[in-house]
Amino acid sequence: MIVGGGFGGLKAARKLARHDVSVTLVDRVNHHLFQPLLYQVSTGILAGSQIAPALRDVFVGARNVRVILAEVRGIDLQRRTVSATAASELTLPYDTLIVAAGARDSYFGHDEWERDAPGMKSLDDAYRIRTRILNAFEQAETSEAGGERDAYLTFVIVGAGPTGVELAGQLAYLSRHTLKNHYRAIRSEDARIVLLDAEPNVLPSFPERLRAKTAAQLRRVGVEVLVGTRATSIDEHGIDLGGPDGATRIASHTVVWAAGVRGSALAEQLAGASGVSLDKLGRLEVAGDLSLRGHPEVFAIGDMIAIDGVPGVAQAALQEGAYVAAVIARRLAGRAAPPPFRYRDKGNLAIVGRSWAVADIRGLQLTGFLAWLIWAGVHIAFLVDWQKRLEVIRRWFWEFLTQARHERLISAVSLLPDDLARSELESAQRRRSRGHS
Repeated sequence: MIVGGGFGGLKAARKLARHDVSVTLVDRVNHHLFQPLLYQVSTGILAGSQIAPALRDVFVGARNVRVILAEVRGIDLQRRTVSATAASELTLPYDTLIVAAGARDSYFGHDEWERDAPGMKSLDDAYRIRTRILNAFEQAETSEAGGERDAYLTFVIVGAGPTGVELAGQLAYLSRHTLKNHYRAIRSEDARIVLLDAEPNVLPSFPERLRAKTAAQLRRVGVEVLVGTRATSIDEHGIDLGGPDGATRIASHTVVWAAGVRGSALAEQLAGASGVSLDKLGRLEVAGDLSLRGHPEVFAIGDMIAIDGVPGVAQAALQEGAYVAAVIARRLAGRAAPPPFRYRDKGNLAIVGRSWAVADIRGLQLTGFLAWLIWAGVHIAFLVDWQKRLEVIRRWFWEFLTQARHERLISAVSLLPDDLARSELESAQRRRSRGHS
């Protein structure tokens, strides 16, 4: 049984599909998601389908892999069952369990900020943020010049890690190039893009030289960089900050959260059921073979675990998924277990704007177009299948030539808070069931 079809869960399932085992993969969505390119969906470069292949397509040729669309509600370690909700309540037995449930946004004790500063962990999140961004320009077009218009044309990204940096760079390009001359009452290139972080530098996990060059490039493309600055309050009208210049406020109707993550709710549940500790980020502390201490038949991988300082990135989840699959295969074959998991850092990459990136590859530090080519090649290689790779290459090539972005639809439902959006969708479903358009 594998819970979660992200990088780690998918890798483990594909490895185990080669062995004489029965694999059940459970996920609450029907697709794998290539999260590192999610910000390109939110800024109109890529369509969601180009980075999210259906799980059933991935495993159509693997007859020993069953995919179940359901939301896992609980795990009974004693009975070795997983409880999930689909069309009905399901109780799914397992011999060996791999939990790859990912992470969720951490608002550092201010969960009330989520409504006005959404994070980006799913396709729905990306669509919602894209709608907020595009709608802000539309509202600015019909607002009186001055404070309200300026608030609509001000975009704030909280968190200057790779996601925040990449989103800020693409927002700057969207406003200054893609949308230029599309409006009559406003100049889209006048948009204010603010990137802030409580840390003293952008990209804190990168070497100092690359941090400085990234900050300089961000400013060059039009991003206002505020480091050593933290959010103290967020509401629908703006964000309050505390930083080197004291308390300040930025009026904005579009704030995006990219500042931190914590382990999934299933990490908390497993910790409570087993007595295993969580770290300060709510991640499960696992044994050297990535198993749950006291339960060698249960493994946890990906962003939901803490082990030896391994970062919560895609390459770590992929390595963990492959490692756990190897542990299980050795057990079934009666062979000795492999050595404890060891993460192999293959480097860090981040892109700023259209064709400029930074790369830290085992001590080799690169910037500019060459780093961008490496970034593009790595991301293409990690996509699941050749069809998606070709689609993304085609879209990038067209965007590079024309500066056009075709994914710019505004969803009315995405403008609503989550509870109202669900209500609106349910009403639409009822209307369709009655034969109304």
